[in-house]
Amino acid sequence: MTRIGYAAGAFDLFHVGHLNLLRNAKQLCDVLVAGVVSDEMLREVKGIEPVVPTLERAEIVRSIRFVDQVHVETSPSKMDAWREVGFTHFFKGDDWRGTEKGLRLEQQFGEVGVEVVYFPYTAHTSSTALRRALEVITTGSTPQAASAV
Repeated sequence: MTRIGYAAGAFDLFHVGHLNLLRNAKQLCDVLVAGVVSDEMLREVKGIEPVVPTLERAEIVRSIRFVDQVHVETSPSKMDAWREVGFTHFFKGDDWRGTEKGLRLEQQFGEVGVEVVYFPYTAHTSSTALRRALEVITTGSTPQAASAV
């Protein structure tokens, strides 16, 4: 059976944590599909304005050698992504492990035979930290609380 992996994220302000997720995911599947969350979904679900537009983020991710395909997410439901892509494995940072969202994903995906695999979250580098640094550089002031990407 072909193992189809799915690793989703905003992939805005692409950094080593994103690269690690994709690299680790590819080692555990035959085909890796990267889910790039659309600008609209980032605004609606996370309340953030992406720095890099959807199509550019998709092109950046598509160019990474570990990625076989890119799927742009236009729904907040990972089950919708599963119905559209048909993946067998879902990859996520371990900051989701044991959380309400993580447990709900595990339960939903378990019902359709999708294995959820967690990888170590790269805590020292995040899009949120990069956003904060950019805010300080461009305005000279510390930004208000930002959501993690």
